[in-house]
Amino acid sequence: MFQGTGSDVGKSLLVAGLCRAFARRGLKVRPFKPQNMSNNAAVTADGGEIGRAQALQARSCRVAPSIHMNPVLLKPQSEIGAQVVVQGKIFATAKARDYQALKPQLAGFVADSFARMRGEADLVLVEGAGSPAEVNLRRGDIANMGFARAHDVPVVLIGDIDRGGVIAQIVGTKAVLDPDDAALVRGFVVNKFRGDASLFAEGMALIAQKTGWSALGLVPFFADARRLPAEDAVALAQRERPNGAGKIVAVPLLAHISNFDDFDPLKLEPGVDLRLVPPQEPLPLSDLVILPGTKATIADLAFFRARGWDVDLLAHARRGGKILGICGGYQMLGKTIADPLGVEGPPGEVEGLGLLDVATELTGEKILRACEGVSLAEKAAFSGYEMHVGATTGPDCARPMLRFADGRADGAVSASGAIRACYVHGLFAHEAQRAALLRWIGAEPSSLAYEVEIDRVLDALADHLEQRIDLEALLELAR
Repeated sequence: MFQGTGSDVGKSLLVAGLCRAFARRGLKVRPFKPQNMSNNAAVTADGGEIGRAQALQARSCRVAPSIHMNPVLLKPQSEIGAQVVVQGKIFATAKARDYQALKPQLAGFVADSFARMRGEADLVLVEGAGSPAEVNLRRGDIANMGFARAHDVPVVLIGDIDRGGVIAQIVGTKAVLDPDDAALVRGFVVNKFRGDASLFAEGMALIAQKTGWSALGLVPFFADARRLPAEDAVALAQRERPNGAGKIVAVPLLAHISNFDDFDPLKLEPGVDLRLVPPQEPLPLSDLVILPGTKATIADLAFFRARGWDVDLLAHARRGGKILGICGGYQMLGKTIADPLGVEGPPGEVEGLGLLDVATELTGEKILRACEGVSLAEKAAFSGYEMHVGATTGPDCARPMLRFADGRADGAVSASGAIRACYVHGLFAHEAQRAALLRWIGAEPSSLAYEVEIDRVLDALADHLEQRIDLEALLELAR
């Protein structure tokens, strides 16, 4: 099990790389994360959902993602707390204090899923959540040391030298852990090192001396990590600044933005200058504005207006600028959003941005399914997935954006054709659909094969880790 001294120390990335490294040795490897908190989710083949990081790790193992790789997924959802997804399906909605009371019940689902993963693998690589140093959350824990103790899993602790104070991170974690918890930690890895590794040899030795844990690796910063899907929206603000070339595509960073890996393929296109717009900035003059998915459409519509982005978007529309809405962004573009059942908060109805003649009603049923088909304007193929609550209807739906392979239509297009919207995520990972979008905004598509690129980076990451982490020592711990 890989735990971290804090969030965003690189646990997900290291596990993904190790999954590929061990899979290349011919082992049957499976990723497992007992509890995850993220609005960036993936749909599994059996119609469930798990964290996007575990889907990437499954790909790294060269297996299909399973709901049992991430049995508990928390999806933050405005003022009503977080949606609790258990073994792929909505289980409850709970605020933080109420969630603590749910943990004993959830532990059984975690144990069941872990047993399934162990049963089909030679090696299971488990990822913790947050940090075991948050000892105030230790009672009832299912994510870190509580899980490790319950299942007798040896632990490797990951520290992040890039944020500073890594010696204190790791030694301090040892200091606050319960002695029986600390006894399960067998080694540590220092991640995101920059510069001459020999200069930190003394630091590695000092950590080992102070903790009694084995030094298993000093991992240099892996620059190509930015080319892989990110798990946490926090990482969006840390990505590279605009490249200053190509067609400008602006994506406002909503408070509850979800499935934001939709835009990763665009980021890699040389003809696109992708602008992820933080809340404190106006929407820039753009060739295309994309309203992204969100876990809380009504709350994020209010967030959008509070930043003045509605004024920017309406001005963009008056200039004839192109707009694309995806999932929650699609719902925002309509005339009204009704929530009669209180799915996102108090029951009621709000006025949308009014750029499409459609209306949405949020319902209790959540649609989760993979899909494929063509976009009707260009007859370009696409594949992706649906993950949404609610149904959208209205006159502009008579001009759908997409046609599924089973004949169903999805989305809406304005009479001018400048505004499009749909419920499908993952469109731009498909070469034909991405090329169609780029030509729509006057950009020239590149030869980028996105799925091939992801596998190239995973192989490069595995090479990177094989040179810096003692893989034989990890296998010995697992035995």
